[in-house]
Amino acid sequence: MIDATDFQSLPTTTLADLLGRAQVMDFRIRPLWGPVPRIAGPAYTVSCPPGDNLMLHAAIHRAEPGSVIVVESGDLEYALAGGNVCAVAQRRGIAGFVTDGLVRDLAEIRKMGFPVFARGVVPIPGAKSAARPLNRPVRCGGVRVAAGDLVVADEEGVVSVPAGHRRKVLQDARAGLAKEAAETLDAWEAAHRARIDMILAGNGFEG
Repeated sequence: MIDATDFQSLPTTTLADLLGRAQVMDFRIRPLWGPVPRIAGPAYTVSCPPGDNLMLHAAIHRAEPGSVIVVESGDLEYALAGGNVCAVAQRRGIAGFVTDGLVRDLAEIRKMGFPVFARGVVPIPGAKSAARPLNRPVRCGGVRVAAGDLVVADEEGVVSVPAGHRRKVLQDARAGLAKEAAETLDAWEAAHRARIDMILAGNGFEG
């Protein structure tokens, strides 16, 4: 059985090579403190309209331990969460937050070591009035994420692995990393130069 912890050792760069641009979130969704540990877990998906954070606050009491809460918001004016929300999420075993919105209380979040990947921070809290269903597909950072998709996030970015592709992606990623580990820099350089020279020649480059 494929477990989220199996992806803990897989860099997002390796996963991005396998999955392509469609599964990699916008580069503006970044870790808000560092060095941040890599997180990997099944997505617990949340949708919040601009200016409202009710459903993220509801999600921290409902998501299973090990989950990555993924929030579609797009709001760049109001914070979705602050220090206490992150502290409760951490205490409940949630792996981290990934959102296309903003948070606040960054100093508290950094001190507690809770991984948050977001577009930034703002001190203004959002309202709590808009109830929406949880664990429905969302679009975060340009990527469609469904509940149970495997989300991996580190200092390089955020990648979503569709649930049905977990086994194949895990196998291919492990094979790729093993091949890289067995290859010396000299061997890589020789193969790289040969490939680049071939491409240049094919484009009529001389020099």
